[in-house]
Amino acid sequence: MTKRKWLFGAALFALIAAVVLGRDVFSRAEGPSARGPADRPVPVEVVKAERKNVPVQLDALGTVTPIASVAIKPRLDTTITAVHFADGARVNQGDLLFTLDCRQIEADIKRTQAVIDGAQAALEQAQRDVERYTDLAARNATPIVTLNNAQTAVYVSRATADSNRAQLENLKVQLGFCSIHAPISGRISMASVKVGNFVRQADAPAMATINQMAPVYVTFTVPQKNLPDIRKALSAETATVDARIPGGLEPAPGQVTMIDNTVDATTGMVAIRATMPNDNEALWPGTLVSAQVTLRNEEAVIVPANAVQVSQTGSFVFVIENETAKVQPVNVERTFGTTAVIASGLKGGETVVTEGQLLLSNGRRVNMRGGKAAGS
Repeated sequence: MTKRKWLFGAALFALIAAVVLGRDVFSRAEGPSARGPADRPVPVEVVKAERKNVPVQLDALGTVTPIASVAIKPRLDTTITAVHFADGARVNQGDLLFTLDCRQIEADIKRTQAVIDGAQAALEQAQRDVERYTDLAARNATPIVTLNNAQTAVYVSRATADSNRAQLENLKVQLGFCSIHAPISGRISMASVKVGNFVRQADAPAMATINQMAPVYVTFTVPQKNLPDIRKALSAETATVDARIPGGLEPAPGQVTMIDNTVDATTGMVAIRATMPNDNEALWPGTLVSAQVTLRNEEAVIVPANAVQVSQTGSFVFVIENETAKVQPVNVERTFGTTAVIASGLKGGETVVTEGQLLLSNGRRVNMRGGKAAGS
């Protein structure tokens, strides 16, 4: 029994010696340059923090509204005899849109003109009677009452002629209502009535609507905390807007032209309006757009937004010094696009990590590769 224990102990000792000897041989074979995984340099992409002029911008959702919109309605109760435009077409101010039945008005014009002619003839006759009776009354050859009656006939005939002339002018105005022209230039909607329809002045729906397409308004709201900056930019005429429609490739430029005179007490938002030239009609009335307001340009330190990391203590970036990563706390003022504006923590010129932060820690050695600069 004792001999068996002795043999088992000798075998165990030999096994331990072999493991130790193997490690020593492996270590010598690897040499002094061998390191564990925790000591290997981490491959990272880096860029230089830049100090440059950057825009101060706000983002908001806006709606396109026309500067002018006119609902076409009849001013007579009559029938449509012709429609002179295609639905949705562009029309110019003064273009003929609708022709209405005007035969009754034309007949009234002829009748009124005849009354005027008759009153004018009676007036001329009464004036001749006044001249004749005036001469006879001066010679006491006719009673004075006859002269007075002749003068009254002059007044009545003149009043009848003047009254019917006014009626004739009114009928001519109504005749003009039979031809409906475009009051503004823009795009016209679908016609809600066609040839043969009877239209009335009291009808609620418009015959068609014209919207001015260039320029147009973009209206959006911003928080009241941004109101002082917007007012300063509006006074300096530096507040510009880029409006992007869903699916659009290029934003439409414009200028902020109006701030509403009150802040909505329930939401704390204030309405802003920008005027957009819209020469290519990219902005369609009623469209929801993304509005980016540029208030001014100011100098600041910028880094790519993906360089900024967030921890429980706040935002930070990894700064590379002597090929070693260092945690640098930063204060991010704002972001625009893929760029972060740093309010404090960086002065510009520092080398910051943009890719590979997950394997980094404070003091870890790195293997640097160039990346894409901020704002590029």
